[in-house]
Amino acid sequence: MSGEEPAGKALVDTRWQRTLEVLSVIGPPLTVATALLVYFGWARSDAQAKSMGLDVSLFGYSVQDFILRSIQSLFRPLAWLALIGLAWLMADRALNKLIAAGRYPRALRAAAGLLAAGGYLFAAVLWVVVAVQPERTLLYVPYLIAGGLLLGSWGVALRRRTRQQPVRSPVLTPRGLERAFMFVLVTLLLFWGTADYAQALGRGAAVDYQERSALLPTAVVYSKERLAVSAPNVLEASAGSIAEPLYRYSGLRLLVVSGGRIFLLNDGWTLKDGRVVVLPDDGSVRVEYGNPGSGNPPPR
Repeated sequence: MSGEEPAGKALVDTRWQRTLEVLSVIGPPLTVATALLVYFGWARSDAQAKSMGLDVSLFGYSVQDFILRSIQSLFRPLAWLALIGLAWLMADRALNKLIAAGRYPRALRAAAGLLAAGGYLFAAVLWVVVAVQPERTLLYVPYLIAGGLLLGSWGVALRRRTRQQPVRSPVLTPRGLERAFMFVLVTLLLFWGTADYAQALGRGAAVDYQERSALLPTAVVYSKERLAVSAPNVLEASAGSIAEPLYRYSGLRLLVVSGGRIFLLNDGWTLKDGRVVVLPDDGSVRVEYGNPGSGNPPPR
């Protein structure tokens, strides 16, 4: 017993040492998670801004803004990954019980071989599809490639289990390198797929503004200086006197207030012909907002 405890302790110490070495290279989990949230939020916002003919830097989003915008990009993929991972664990446990009991060894070995071949072949075919048309964004394809690789690796692992019991060793082996490379490859594919998904959400948000701009809050702008807004459906009217001029602009919808600027869309905004009116949020203009269904009040 005394000989087994030091060996087990040495194995645990070696694993913790490797974990700490990895974390020292890629950073603490919280830092990595924050960086990923910021990136996916930026990818979504950048795609939306480009679809609207803008640059994401104009909005002046903060790190917190990008993180909040990334939640929608990550919620659905993470939920699906969690469900699929749970189903895989249940299936793996059931098959492990059959392998440990020595039941159906030939059938399990054959099924594992088919699973490995089918998974790798599926991933290879999709990879070729992506390679021959790099200019297209094939949504969910990186996820499917990662799934094919994981199924193939699972099939290989199951086939090995049917032949011999797995032996864990603290020493780095070719099998350990194989798992490490597979982990890196699958992680990159998931990163790629999530970035594509975030960008698709951003482009979809721009299209949604075109189809549902009437649901945005109405905005009426008052300014002492003439703004000369030339956006379609925007009406300019005088609301002051000769001594104290005041200009009123209606037919606008609020997009967002960010980075010290007010972003407004014209009524009937479209991706092709719409305009984004950008005003400083410094008190030089006064903006009145209203409910989407109330419409703009008539000019005074």
